Amino acid sequence: MYSKKVTVVVAFALFSLFFGAGNLILPPQLGFKAGDTWWLVALGFCISAVLIPILGILAHAKLQGGMFDFAKKVSPTFSLIYCYIVYAISISLPSPRTASVTHEMGVQPLFDSSPLLTSVVYFVLVFLFVVNRSKILDIIGKLLTPAIILILLAIVCTTIFNFEFSFGENVFPSPFSSGILEGYQTFDAIGAVVVGGVIIISINLKHTESNYSAKRTLIAKAGWLAGLGLFLIYAGLIVTGAMMHTSFDSDISRTALLSGISIKTLGSTASFFLSVLVSLACFTTAVGIVTGTADFVKGQFKDSRTAYVITAVIGCILGVLMGQFDVHYIIAVAIPALMFIYPITIVLILLNVLPNKYASKQVFRAVVLATIVFSIPDFLGSIGLGEAVAGISKWIPLSKFQMGWVLPALLVFVGANLISRNKNTL
Repeated sequence: MYSKKVTVVVAFALFSLFFGAGNLILPPQLGFKAGDTWWLVALGFCISAVLIPILGILAHAKLQGGMFDFAKKVSPTFSLIYCYIVYAISISLPSPRTASVTHEMGVQPLFDSSPLLTSVVYFVLVFLFVVNRSKILDIIGKLLTPAIILILLAIVCTTIFNFEFSFGENVFPSPFSSGILEGYQTFDAIGAVVVGGVIIISINLKHTESNYSAKRTLIAKAGWLAGLGLFLIYAGLIVTGAMMHTSFDSDISRTALLSGISIKTLGSTASFFLSVLVSLACFTTAVGIVTGTADFVKGQFKDSRTAYVITAVIGCILGVLMGQFDVHYIIAVAIPALMFIYPITIVLILLNVLPNKYASKQVFRAVVLATIVFSIPDFLGSIGLGEAVAGISKWIPLSKFQMGWVLPALLVFVGANLISRNKNTL
């Protein structure tokens, strides 16, 4: 058995893994727009941004492997394609978004410079850190998260105890599903699949004397503890945004809202400090994404240093191209990609968490195929082609909430297990 101290250390590592700086801009605006239904969007958001990622870590604990192992039951080829798609999305969207958040929160308020200049300088520095693999960012990263958490807790507590506990009107047609879909934008389910294995490997290296069962129990306890911390921070930011409904214009951007809330609660000095911390945290995230992608491609080309550098260059060029746009635009562009890859990722996480007797290769293949097929209408709707499949979508349950894949995947899961069980009894 592990001590409580070890459990807390692992929990904090997991918390830091999911607590991306870019994620901070999402909850306040959710609450701001949800008004008196803030608790519904908080519940939806925490399902996709907390519960599913933590289950992803539990799946890693069960597999004791890497990202490739998540989808290999479908087929090795499918798993490889899935890995490439996920890494391509990672360096094309969440990585550039960190540059955009940095510009809007850390650079724009101080300097009259263009987003393009910020993006170029930002990813030149990212490239230098990636090719040199400096440990400085690891040290900084360990200090950033506690500092940001303290400021956020101060913001939430100041709002709750000093502002009027009242809320505006909800603008979401479906607050719960809107919260779930906004949780997609954290990319945390993908993060659990991509880098969760790093946590598992670190535990294996530090605790070689422990058996599989002990490690799995440690990760489970630490995972739920980290999840509780994430839930409290996200829910706190959502209710904070909801209580600020009279303080800002209805069309305020996500970054401007977070900055505005920090100024109103803690003053301009603390707001500036938060902006600097968020910018640094964004930078460490971008370095981590580009490094992870380059490492994966390097592994596919027999540990080729050339493949590593070329991938890093491509990742940084994509970062410059996308990072010059504002956060709202990048989030909008990300929606089609997320409507396609997130349902597959969620299903893979859930299947890997389940006992093996309920998640055979046949079940994996059937459920993943159903998820892909029934995600197509939601994907087409996200790129403006919803009318082309409107006749089909109206017959798919939950399609109007952009979650038409959920019930078909569940039904196929049950059906595939019944068929598999009947075969075994014959």
